[in-house]
Amino acid sequence: MTLTQNADLFSPLKLRQVTFRNRVGVSPMCQYSSEDGFINDWHLVHLGSRAVGGAGLVMLEASAVEPRGRISPQDLGIWKDEHIEGLGRAATIIRSHGAVPGIQLAHAGRKASTRTPWQGGTQIPSHDGGWRTVAPSPIPFRDNEEAPVELTPSEIDGGIQCFNDAAHRAALAGFDVVEIHAAHGYLIHEFLSPLSNRRSDEYGGSFENRIRFLLRITHAVRKVWPAEKPLFVRISATDWAEGGWDFDQSSELARQLAPLGVDLIDCSSGGLVPYTRIPLEPGYQVPFAAAIRRDADIPTAAVGLITEAAQANSIVESGQADIVLLARAILRDPYWPIHAAQELGQTVPFPIQYHRAFPAPSK
Repeated sequence: MTLTQNADLFSPLKLRQVTFRNRVGVSPMCQYSSEDGFINDWHLVHLGSRAVGGAGLVMLEASAVEPRGRISPQDLGIWKDEHIEGLGRAATIIRSHGAVPGIQLAHAGRKASTRTPWQGGTQIPSHDGGWRTVAPSPIPFRDNEEAPVELTPSEIDGGIQCFNDAAHRAALAGFDVVEIHAAHGYLIHEFLSPLSNRRSDEYGGSFENRIRFLLRITHAVRKVWPAEKPLFVRISATDWAEGGWDFDQSSELARQLAPLGVDLIDCSSGGLVPYTRIPLEPGYQVPFAAAIRRDADIPTAAVGLITEAAQANSIVESGQADIVLLARAILRDPYWPIHAAQELGQTVPFPIQYHRAFPAPSK
């Protein structure tokens, strides 16, 4: 794969047959605002405003591929055909305002069945409206939590089919990007890391066995995801914990994902265990995106404490990543791309109804 050189934040990016108008993306961010997995007006306003604000890519939040894969009972879902219509409305709104619509497919594994962050984020026991979680091994996320049930080989096959079905629904809903969520301590990441995977069968032990679940999911998703549309995979490049998943394994994983039809690695980190100390600073995860882009010869996304226009532009211009994904910064300012473009002397399209609020930059 030949990677784009000499790009900047507001140059277009083409992956397969999909062209992004710029390299600013809205990272998948859970809204914890659904009922039975259905999208609602909150999501449509939230997502549409970021498309109006000039982003090149707007990603829907982690969308559960089965009910027990929800982080919370209020998570967005894509586990049944009835979800397609509402998700399709979101895709149409995002596209109508010039952004590429994307969706993240997810299963929370042992980190499922929790209260929303503003309710404390603690595990909901089965007797209080929660459900028994599942994982590669019966190891709880926190010591005081109920241990998950270890998935059987046939249940693993069923999980892979859930991702396949969800990708098919995403295509029917009209999304142009699908991202497999293999990060942040959720189910796929739990298989990757030896800290959470103690299996002795073909899905545990060696590196080759621990990545098997993700490779099989990737194959199943790519089989039904349209060939002209890109497939992303989000990974945690490191667990930030001794004996866990680390960057060298991430780099090798990226090399194995590319031939399966993955077009971009979205480079995050952490989330597997609660006791880590992550060295937070602006752009602290960008080196992972840069190194994987170089070592695996695959496009990458950088995410994590990217807040300033010059910072984001430098990441792309220096070839550290092909796109930057914003989270909190674009929650605070839905029009971050427009403001960044003005700061950098660039322009991005925005609705004519808003022209009076965004005068052309002086020359």
